[in-house]
Amino acid sequence: MTDDVVRRLGCAQAMVDGALVDGDVAVQGERVVDVGLPGGGRGLAVPGLVDLQVNGYGGCDLISADDDDWVAARQALARDGVTSFVANLVTSPLGVTRRALEQVARHRARAVPGAARLLGAALEGPYLAPERAGVHRRDALRRPAVEELEHLVAGDGVVALTIAPELPDALAVIRWAAGRGWLVSVGHTTCSAAQAHAAFDAGARTVTHLGNAMPAVSAREPGPAAVALTRGDVVVQLICDGVHLADEWVRLALAAAPGRWVLVTDAMAAAGCGDGHYRLGEREVVVHHGVARDDDGVLAGSVASLAGCVREAVRCGASELEALAAATAGPARLLRSGPPDLGVLRPGGPADVVVLDDRLEVQRVLVGGRAVDAV
Repeated sequence: MTDDVVRRLGCAQAMVDGALVDGDVAVQGERVVDVGLPGGGRGLAVPGLVDLQVNGYGGCDLISADDDDWVAARQALARDGVTSFVANLVTSPLGVTRRALEQVARHRARAVPGAARLLGAALEGPYLAPERAGVHRRDALRRPAVEELEHLVAGDGVVALTIAPELPDALAVIRWAAGRGWLVSVGHTTCSAAQAHAAFDAGARTVTHLGNAMPAVSAREPGPAAVALTRGDVVVQLICDGVHLADEWVRLALAAAPGRWVLVTDAMAAAGCGDGHYRLGEREVVVHHGVARDDDGVLAGSVASLAGCVREAVRCGASELEALAAATAGPARLLRSGPPDLGVLRPGGPADVVVLDDRLEVQRVLVGGRAVDAV
């Protein structure tokens, strides 16, 4: 089939620039060329999903992945509807992180037919609070230092950083990273409300997995969660997998931050697979009944798909359009460094399209106009 052939997807509706439009979608080559065409079939066409926090997928742990693993993970993500993603690198010795960043640079530039596009790397560490490190290696945590970070990244593959703002010199690192255009996130932290405000004033724009690895909200010390929910310039990231957040937390975020929440998976290698033994960085992780934990019982990422998180958000009270926006245009806007038209479906835009059924289950996926199952 040549690029000049116009193909229709056979869907009944499409989410076009965030609104529902009745009718079918046509693609030509790598672009969407028309929407609202009569005579469509069934299903809802939406932009390809965008996941900003992926540790691994399809049996592959990204920080230790070789070339074949990277390709397998990207293909598995695409099969589940994610057409663009950020690789999340957990806290590791600097040499391990440096080697992983070299892989990110290679695969960011490598187009793989039928595979999700790699937007870059997010560093979740090493500048985290030991008391809230979670599954991250405490012996690999470090004091924030601009010079060290500048030497570590030595390129343009990093797009995001999670940091605990109460650490010494953290604000200097936040200002430096934000100045480079990175998405700076407050997370794995013991910070006070005042310290959270200082981080956001310095250039942080979001929080990593709201409600997890941070202090509980109290009457006189609301902490980073309450600050993020009440500041209009901060976007909150939610892991809506039915495990990381109670339903009430999700509903609170939806009510307090309308239009300021996005969905992430924090997926680890078991995502797209089943129960069993896996790795997250250098940690052994056991997945039992769909919950990933290390030997100490600490949550070790999720096994959720982003489409599954959309369904869970809807179950907790979000509208379908709100939940879909939080997995498409929302993360694209938050990241800022992605390609034009990331996370949107419109004529002239990229043919990264997912067709969902009436239960929001993935039925078909196109990456750059090519059907994933046809590659």
